[in-house]
Parts: sequence; structure tokens; C-alpha cells
Amino acid sequence: MRKSKVFIGSSHPELGKLICDRLGVGEAKCTLRKFANGETSVSIGESIRDEDVYIVQSGSGRINDHIMELLIMISACRGGSANKITAVIPYFPYSKQSKMKKHRGAITARMIANLLTMAGADHVITMDLHAAQMQGFFTKPVDNLYAGPTLARWIRLNIPEWREAVVVSKNPGGTKRVTALADALKINFAMINTDRRRRNAFPISRASPTVATGFDDDDDDATNNDPMSLSEIRTARVVQGHVVNDDYEAPNDEDATTSHTSQENEAMFSSVYSLASNHDHALGGTIDATGSDDEDEHESTEERMITLVGDVRDRIAIIVDDMIDRPGSYISAAEHCRINCGAKKVYVVATHGVFVEGCLEAMENSKCIDHIVVTNTFPIPPEHRSRSNKLTIIDISPLLAECIRRNHYGESISQLFDHMMNI
Repeated sequence: MRKSKVFIGSSHPELGKLICDRLGVGEAKCTLRKFANGETSVSIGESIRDEDVYIVQSGSGRINDHIMELLIMISACRGGSANKITAVIPYFPYSKQSKMKKHRGAITARMIANLLTMAGADHVITMDLHAAQMQGFFTKPVDNLYAGPTLARWIRLNIPEWREAVVVSKNPGGTKRVTALADALKINFAMINTDRRRRNAFPISRASPTVATGFDDDDDDATNNDPMSLSEIRTARVVQGHVVNDDYEAPNDEDATTSHTSQENEAMFSSVYSLASNHDHALGGTIDATGSDDEDEHESTEERMITLVGDVRDRIAIIVDDMIDRPGSYISAAEHCRINCGAKKVYVVATHGVFVEGCLEAMENSKCIDHIVVTNTFPIPPEHRSRSNKLTIIDISPLLAECIRRNHYGESISQLFDHMMNI
């Protein structure tokens, strides 16, 4: 790659070095430091005049510092007369704040897009945006890559019975991502939904067979032998982020804020496999849908109903999402699939392993979750990797490196998207 430089920010140096190794280039010299008052200082250590510059900086646990560092690096490269500046942001920060959820709220993702453009970025490369419509926030080109082919390849190579597995969306907003992966693998899919209605709203664990046409809407020969021809609807109760038995008595609203160490909660916890999490997370959406409840993913004691549409009995359930940040909705979905719907195993698969404090430990301690699979778009501390027996991290650097190479030589990027249909 002549007439180009690749700079690596401090948010995810491991991924940046992997990308450089794939490209066969060395890391460009850049000094990143902080002053005593906390200000970030950037110094470009070599000439970049009339060269294409790529800056690798992903979201991380210190997200605000690293956003500012990225903006300063872009501005420094612009001041150094770079020909073209491309921000490579595998995990786009503030992507969950891509719409106004409350009055007087801020669409922060759009503000980040404006800041990148104002700093001097000419191009943005990212992966699995939380809301694909975010590309419209930019006045510059955006390449939103998909981790689906990489995740599908892992599923084919590491799940022996993947042809009989079911891809599950943990909320209605994620069905587009789930159906795309299910179509690519030619397997069945299911959907989970939650609402806030009380336990008496409708009967628990009901099954209702319905006729469906399968993946191909034009197939006139679809019969009940098609794997999508029969679907079930099963419901259960979720209290404090966990599936409970039908005879469990929920505490009154006045008592809902009491500690998990109360006798009622201990009885509830003993009614399922092993619920070692101390976090009270309700189920909420994490996808670009109007029904998403990202703001409701905080601790909650409100009782909800969880419904699975589809058949996972005696099959492997693969719960797919774009990111894993809080554990509650994944644990509830896994418990419902295993306890009430008869799934043999549950795999949780996502692109970005954000894992807020206590998230990975809670999922690790859940007996209903058998494996957790994420890519390395988000930096995961080594101590978390070493303590987890269920976590698998997939290297996504080949896809990012190929996108950078094609971008530099003016080759088509669309083949990287079309590859989704040919895995």
C-alpha cells in the first residue's frame, strides 16, 4: 500500500496491530499523551503530505477520552496535508443514542458524526451499526461492514448440529439481522418478545401451531414438512430479569425495590437452574426498531411476560444480536429457551462484546447459557478472557484490512457485503 499510512489509537491497539499485519504495513509513528490537567496531546511523527491516512480507533471503556483522541488525530492529519483521512471505527461509540427517546433528549450519534466530519474525516469505516440509518447522519461516505459472514463461518465450523439449530432474535427489532443470518445458513429462526403486562394477562406456556410458508415467499410447494411450517408460541413470566415459575408470588410494588437477599427473591432464584447474577435487568431492545427499550435496560423489578414465537425444542438456540452490554435480556431469553421451550443448548452470538461491569460474570454463571461468541471489535481485558470458560473471541481484522485495501486501491467494497449471501 504505497502512499498510505495507518495510525493506531490507544483504544484498541491489539486490533490495530492485527490490521497492520494483515495489510503488511508498519504502524505509522504517532505520539499520544495526556497533560497533567487531563488534556489529550497528539503528535504525528512522520510526513503524511498527499498520502491516504487510516486511523484505527474503536469504542472502548474510556469512550469519551478516545473519541476526543480520534478527533484530535484527524485534525492533526488534516493539518499535515493528508490527501484523504479515513476513520476506521469498528465499534461506533454512542450508536445506541441514534434516536430521540424522550423529550428534550439528544441524538448523540448524529453529534459524533458531525464532529468527525468537522474534524476533517473524509471517509468512515465501521461495523454493524446499532441502527443502519445512522449512515444518513454523515455527509461523507460510510462503509458499514457486516460481521454476519464471519459469525456464520464460526457457527458452521464449531457447532456440530448447526443444520438443526434455530437462530433466535431476543427482541422484535432484531429480526432483520436474525433472518439474514438464518437465510445465509438455510436454517430456521424464532423471535422473542417481552411486554410489561402482568402475569394474568394471558395463560402461561401455551403452544399454538400455525402454518407458515418458510423462507421463500414465492415457493408454492411449501408444505407442513418445511422446517418453518410449524411454529409455537410459548410465554412465561420474568421477574427481576429471570424466568420464574407460574406459582411464584411477585412482591408488591412497594416492596419491589427491596434487596435480592430477601426470602421471596431467594425462593424465586431457587426455582430455576442457577441464577447467580445480582443484577435486576429487565428485557429491552437493542436494535433499530421503534419498539426498542434501550433506556429500560436499567435495573428494574417490574414483572414482564416473555414470549417465544418458533420451535426450539430439542434444538440448539443461537441468540444473535449486534452487541452484548447488559446481561439481563440474554439471561432471560436463554432461561426461557431452555426451561420452558426445551432447547438443548443456548449460544449467545454478537458482534460487539461491550460487557459492562458484571455482565460477563453474570452470563458466565448462568447455566442456561452454554457459550458466548463475540468479535474483537471492542477491547476485552485479558483478565476477563482468562476467567471465562464460555467466551470465544473471533478475529475480525481480515475483513477490516480487506476493506482498507480495497478503499485505498479504489476497488469495489460491495463484494464484502455481497459475500453475506454466499457463505
